[in-house]
Amino acid sequence: MMNTGGSGVSLPPFFDLSAFSTIGSTNEEARRLADLERGEGQLVWSLKQTHGVGRRGRQWNSPSGNLYCSLLLRPNCDAAEGAKLSFLVAVAMYDTLQQILPETTPLALKWPNDVLISGKKVAGILLESKSNNKNQLEWLIVGTGVNVASFPAVTDGLAATSITQAGGDAKLEGLLCSYATHFLALYQLWQKQGFSSIREKWLARASGVGSEVTVKLANNQFVGTFTDMDETGALVLTMQDGSTKLVTAGEVFFQNT
Repeated sequence: MMNTGGSGVSLPPFFDLSAFSTIGSTNEEARRLADLERGEGQLVWSLKQTHGVGRRGRQWNSPSGNLYCSLLLRPNCDAAEGAKLSFLVAVAMYDTLQQILPETTPLALKWPNDVLISGKKVAGILLESKSNNKNQLEWLIVGTGVNVASFPAVTDGLAATSITQAGGDAKLEGLLCSYATHFLALYQLWQKQGFSSIREKWLARASGVGSEVTVKLANNQFVGTFTDMDETGALVLTMQDGSTKLVTAGEVFFQNT
């Protein structure tokens, strides 16, 4: 049995869909549902956002024709473990796009949670959460934006692209259903096996492993070779002197960009 949420979209029964033609922010609506004590699986989808938000509070351009959705989760874990679910979402989106793009399309994941086509950003992920006084998550919201029909010139410092630009043909309803199905399979895997299985899948799809990258922080930047991602979700760099550096925050740029 599938849940259509009255919108004609067929979703696994885990999901409860709220569909809008226009909304300020799907994440904001998901927060409202969380505060109303709604269970996990609430999926907010809108054809257009008027106040979409990206990482670090940046505006996320949200015209009609692209996919904007937010998912409410209540994972039984602490905040640090919950934050690693962004890698799970990235893998789910990668697998979704792989099914609709031409077979030879260069598709890759970029730390921490960007999805790239030919090195250009096609999707972004934003996590918001609320923890109790024991640092256990009360709720986690996963916001996702995918450039389907159009794209801005630059997103979060990266050149951007869209599914259509890359030769893919996707209807929003089908894209949402595919993403939800891939997400649920990975979420259930994470619940059973933990982050290690997700980490392996992410690394297998990651761009730049073995290559030099530049990491930009608020006040400085440095260069190292991207060699791994550890069990905490930190980027593992090998520095020129052979030492290892863990990166838990910052923006990563490949040397050729």
